[in-house]
Amino acid sequence: MARVELVDPAVPLAEAQPAAVRPFGLTVRELDVLKLLVDGHTNVEIGASLYLSPKTASVHVSAILRKLQATNRVHAAAIAQRLGIIGS
Repeated sequence: MARVELVDPAVPLAEAQPAAVRPFGLTVRELDVLKLLVDGHTNVEIGASLYLSPKTASVHVSAILRKLQATNRVHAAAIAQRLGIIGS
């Protein structure tokens, strides 16, 4: 039988990595939200950019804060930038 490779070369590396390899166990979607959060976007703006409801964006932000052990959005953004979690 032939072996079928399941990794799609068109999929970005972050999506192909298991959660244990990603920083703080953040999901790919949470990393997307974190990038916008670092840029200072509100939940409404994050939702509009990622085609999510503001409530869903809020849930992702809450998960990010919990995983980074941040007290607020600014703290999370500072942690992300200091540790290089997000690209510049």
